[in-house]
Amino acid sequence: MSDDSKRNAPSALGRRSVLIGLAALGGIAAVDVGGFLYAGGWLTPGRLTPPRFTDRFEQVFGKHDGFRRNHAKGLSASGYFTSNGAGAEISKAVVFRPGQFPVEGRFSLSGGVPDVADANATVRGLGLLFTLPNGEQWRTAMVNIPVFLDNTPEGFFERILASKTDPDTGRPDPEKMAAFLARHPETAAAMEIIGQQPRSSGFDNSTFHGLNAFRFTDSAGAIRPVRWMVVPEQPFVPADPVPPPGRDYLFDALIRTVANTPLHWRLILTIGQPGDPTNDATAPWPPHRHSIDAGRVTIDSVQTEEQGNARDINFDPLILPDGIARSDDPLLSARSAVYARSFLRRSSEPKQPSEVNVERVLDER
Repeated sequence: MSDDSKRNAPSALGRRSVLIGLAALGGIAAVDVGGFLYAGGWLTPGRLTPPRFTDRFEQVFGKHDGFRRNHAKGLSASGYFTSNGAGAEISKAVVFRPGQFPVEGRFSLSGGVPDVADANATVRGLGLLFTLPNGEQWRTAMVNIPVFLDNTPEGFFERILASKTDPDTGRPDPEKMAAFLARHPETAAAMEIIGQQPRSSGFDNSTFHGLNAFRFTDSAGAIRPVRWMVVPEQPFVPADPVPPPGRDYLFDALIRTVANTPLHWRLILTIGQPGDPTNDATAPWPPHRHSIDAGRVTIDSVQTEEQGNARDINFDPLILPDGIARSDDPLLSARSAVYARSFLRRSSEPKQPSEVNVERVLDER
């Protein structure tokens, strides 16, 4: 890869610049960031590192200045979370006390091409940032699939390349993908689970899953493993096998819908039991696990991505309020570190207009 040992070495200057960049995002302590970046060998010469991981996205999708290296195509959003207080049963986090908290969000499609054509099969993302009155933040990046495709950073890194599309066929090389799946049966099993889930017609009626497990601590000090998701109040409509015209039909429909009515999701907290995996995002928990409806997420506005809105938010999954902590899932430290590297790269690059333009869509109505 393009990074040499000098760039990968954990120099004091390199650590300082990463920490300064992350601290500027708000809601995170620099000392904790250093721990995240070093977890599991990150930033160690010769190992899989955030720069190498970010380079891999650019190798597969190309380099697009100013955009995220994954989930590059997106739309900013805003709204609020209305907590009903039920989540306080399992977490002392302020966000689960009764009340209303501002939310900034971002809808996106997976992949590193910012003007890619919408497709029903593409993984959809929803990032949320909850701002709490005590100065804390809770950031979460969710997707509309029930399990993740990988359970280690190394597997994810390898799969990105195996999934690279052939320009002649528009599909991954079947031999490379078959060889990858033979080495990673957990990914093959996750694909089977995902394939059994019907696709919804749009962002508005998609369920978004947090995927990774976290540790919730209640006011008495009890700790429980928890996964979360947001479930739409909008009725499920299956995706049309023949999508509507337009490169941006999923985003255009979202813009038009929010212009007419707010959208709502229920925040569901699922409590794991002994034996439920907390370190494997490819493995679902049993469906009968106890869940808590913690309140309602409302999105009442969407915005073209530009300076000052969710375009510039790093939805780092390890920016957490007191009462929520990371689990032993190795993907969490990896996601945090790679998100930071992507943010630092794009923050210093020239910015290009977003493919998704709210004003243009509304003017065409």
